Amino acid sequence: LAIILVLASTGTASADVLKLFAEAGAGGVYGKATGGDTVIKDSAFFAKAPHLGYGALIGAEFLFLDACIQHRQLTDGSRIATWTQFGLGVHLTIDTGDDKQQKAHEGGFFELGLGGWFGLGTGQQVMPPLDNAQISDKAFLVEGRVGAGKHLSNLFDLGVTVPVSWGYFFKNGNGAAANDVSTHYRGIQGEALVFLRANLRLL
Repeated sequence: LAIILVLASTGTASADVLKLFAEAGAGGVYGKATGGDTVIKDSAFFAKAPHLGYGALIGAEFLFLDACIQHRQLTDGSRIATWTQFGLGVHLTIDTGDDKQQKAHEGGFFELGLGGWFGLGTGQQVMPPLDNAQISDKAFLVEGRVGAGKHLSNLFDLGVTVPVSWGYFFKNGNGAAANDVSTHYRGIQGEALVFLRANLRLL
């Protein structure tokens, strides 16, 4: 709340009613298990996955509520894992710059978000069509993110975002059962991403 008040004192909250957006991003990813059986913690998805990531996010936003689908390819140059998640949340964009820049969507911006996600991970590149046998981990997550950037135009934004999430994970495959708590673990993970976003403002 304090961060929102400070930012609000230097800028204006975005007033878009309805928009669609898509973004491409790349950066670093890191995570570790915070709870669960030792064997399962040692195989936590984000601890074992490569730590360079790239991918895309698409979504729709109504006022401050958004719904998103995000996909990441995680690589170290020799292998690839994937993480895909589906989420709902709240998102606040605070524009900076003078009135003319803000009206033309040409100034800078800060953004804050909070949401809940359901995610699916694979320990290797997906071989379409994706089936349950390829999924190594599933999770319910709570995520917060902060970001900043510049409106390049009314259509495009360029920026940096740092999402951090905590999740309750379930190992999948190899005889793992969802009701077997020995295959469950908790984890925290974060990213630092550079993104290019396209916005289609409908209202």
